[in-house]
Amino acid sequence: MANRHQHEQQTTLLPRRKFLKQLSIVPAALGISILPENMLAAQSGVVANVRALVFDVFGTVVDWRSSITREGQLLAARKGYTADWANFADRWRSGYGPAMNRVRTGELPWTKIDDLHRMILDELVVEFGLTGMTEEELDHFNKAWHRLSPWPDTVGGLNRLKTRFIIATLSNGNVALLTNMAKNAGMPWDAILSAELSGHYKPDPEAYLKAADLLSLPPEQVMMVAAHPGDLRAAARTGMRTAYVIRPLERGPGRPVNTNPDGEFDVTANDFVDLAVKLGA
Repeated sequence: MANRHQHEQQTTLLPRRKFLKQLSIVPAALGISILPENMLAAQSGVVANVRALVFDVFGTVVDWRSSITREGQLLAARKGYTADWANFADRWRSGYGPAMNRVRTGELPWTKIDDLHRMILDELVVEFGLTGMTEEELDHFNKAWHRLSPWPDTVGGLNRLKTRFIIATLSNGNVALLTNMAKNAGMPWDAILSAELSGHYKPDPEAYLKAADLLSLPPEQVMMVAAHPGDLRAAARTGMRTAYVIRPLERGPGRPVNTNPDGEFDVTANDFVDLAVKLGA
């Protein structure tokens, strides 16, 4: 009787793998997905061909605003300065775009971000009355951008993504800056790629295409990861895939947040761990 009962179970129950396969066919035929939302990107053709992820860094990987604010507070404790350091950080960062445009338009020759940061800092030191700084102190403060802290999910998320993809920076920051930042924060990049290597700042197409070329991959096999829609749109125009990571506190609390409501980008994630889940890593 026991053998007969076992035989009936074997003949009436489908093997698990075959059952799951058939279970997935019926909803698909009806245009319905039974996969969790966080698995859809990993199952789609969009991600299937992606071999490398390249990351914007300032704001996407690291929290520049809190980091620069903290560096200013440390400087104030040593030098006795009184300043609104969050405002100082915002002003330093706001000079970044115009400075790059001076390079882009030919007003300045190719100039590294370290040197552009120093040009902006020299103006802010006068404006904020930060008198009495030595050259050594100015240089150390300027290199605060080498010491930016990662978001809480950054290192864990990158390590998870690294198990499936090549992961590399693609930042306007110069190579030395990005290397020191990675060393300081323990970020596990496979490669440090920078706009410096193309001689063009993002969003110039040369910056994105040079990154793909250095990885010996066509653009469609590279996914740009950024918290800035403009960066992603420029990458998409070169043929790259795009992943939008929402960083609501990049510019401080109370700022409006773009959550990619129209599905403009291939993947939208709340952080790097969420991105790893959605990419199947």
